[in-house]
Amino acid sequence: MLREMVDKIAATGANVVFCQKGIDDLAQHYLAKKKITAVRRVKKSDMEKLSRATGASVASSLEDLKKEDLGYAGVVEEKKVAGEAMVFVQKCKHPKSVTIFVRGGTDHVVSEVERAIIDARGAVSSALSEGSYVVGGGSIEMELSKALLDYAVEIGGREQLAIQAFAESLEAIPRSLAENAGMDSIDTIVTLKTRHKKPDGKHQGVDVLRGKVEELHAQGIFEPTKVKRQAISSATETARLVLRIDDIISSRGKGGGGMPPGGHGGMGGDMGME
Repeated sequence: MLREMVDKIAATGANVVFCQKGIDDLAQHYLAKKKITAVRRVKKSDMEKLSRATGASVASSLEDLKKEDLGYAGVVEEKKVAGEAMVFVQKCKHPKSVTIFVRGGTDHVVSEVERAIIDARGAVSSALSEGSYVVGGGSIEMELSKALLDYAVEIGGREQLAIQAFAESLEAIPRSLAENAGMDSIDTIVTLKTRHKKPDGKHQGVDVLRGKVEELHAQGIFEPTKVKRQAISSATETARLVLRIDDIISSRGKGGGGMPPGGHGGMGGDMGME
C-alpha cells in the first residue's frame, strides 16, 4: 500500500512533497528511492503559504492527485540556522507569499527589527491602497502649521487662539524628530519656520541621518497620506475627548444652585395638609 501511494506521487512528476501530518519511515524510504524529498508535520498555515508561493494545490487525497496540482520552486534545501534545521523554498516563479527571515544578537533586537518591518509593510500597503503620499521628516506638519497660522489671522477673535494652538501642536512631530536625532529642537523649529516661508521650502524637513534640516523630497523620504491623515485625525479626536471630560469635571466641581435633595425648602416649618 505504501509503495502504491509513493508510485502515485511519483507518477505526477513531483520531486518534493510537503505533508501536514506524519510520514511513515517506510514510506520515506520508498520516496527516497524515487528521489523525492519529503517534509513532514508542516503547519497548516505554512502549507497555505507554500501553496501561494509555489502555485501548487493542497491535495487531501492521493486518488485525485494530478500533474496540474504541482507547483514550482527553483531550490528546496535544508539548512541549519543556529543549530535548528530549517527548510528553505526559494526561486519560485510568481510567489504570492514570501518569508522575511529576521535574525539578531538578542531577542530584543529581533523584536525591534520585526516591529520595524511590520510598520514598513503597513506603510507601503497604505500608500498603494491610497495611491498618494506626502513628504516625511516633519515637513508636512510644518507646512500645515504655517497654513493654519496664516488662516488664524484671517479668522480673528477667540477662534484664532484655538487655531494657533492647533498649529503649534503640529510642531511636536519635527521637534521630537530633532530631539531623537540629538539636534537642538529650538534651532530646528526656527530653521524650519524660516525655510517654509520661502516659495520652494515646503519640502524642508528633519534629516535624522545627517542631523540637519534638508530638502527631503529628493531623498525619497515619504509617508503614506492615509497614515498621516489618520494620525492627525486620531490626535485631534483624543484632544477633544480630553477637553470634553475636563469640562464635565469642572462643571461638577462648581456644584449646582438648585434646591437640596429630598426637600422643598421654605422657612423651616413642617408642611401640613388642610
